Amino acid sequence: MKPSLFYRIAAVLLLLFAMGHTLGFRQSDPTWGVDALLNSMRSTHFDVQGFHRTYWDLFTAAGFSLGVFYLFAAILAWQLATVPAATLALLRTTAWTFALCFAAITVVSWRYLFILPIAFSIAITFCLTAAAWLSVKQPQRVPPKMNVASAAAPAVED
Repeated sequence: MKPSLFYRIAAVLLLLFAMGHTLGFRQSDPTWGVDALLNSMRSTHFDVQGFHRTYWDLFTAAGFSLGVFYLFAAILAWQLATVPAATLALLRTTAWTFALCFAAITVVSWRYLFILPIAFSIAITFCLTAAAWLSVKQPQRVPPKMNVASAAAPAVED
């Protein structure tokens, strides 16, 4: 299998994750019993570094920031799928850092979240790790070095 397939799958999963997170992170179920807490987050105002904010503002900013990060990651994964194998092999540090970043997100999801983000995080981490592994394994085609002087000048026979 080629790394590009895993990067494309990761990109689609990341796009779905970004959309789901952005649309859903501010939702709550009345059966959770957190309405009083959410109302407090929305109504308790304070000043921070010259701005008048609530905890709900900070929560919303963090949630939207994460959605933007997931969107960026989806675009990055899609772009890595288009990179030639030889170039991708040179980007192995980027590929492995990308995979390790989502491995860390998987650990955080496992510890603090619920099944849907855990499942997405695991699938994305698997795809990015497989792509990074395969990108290192790709055969590198190095073009032969050409001596410009010998290519331009005709050979002289003795």
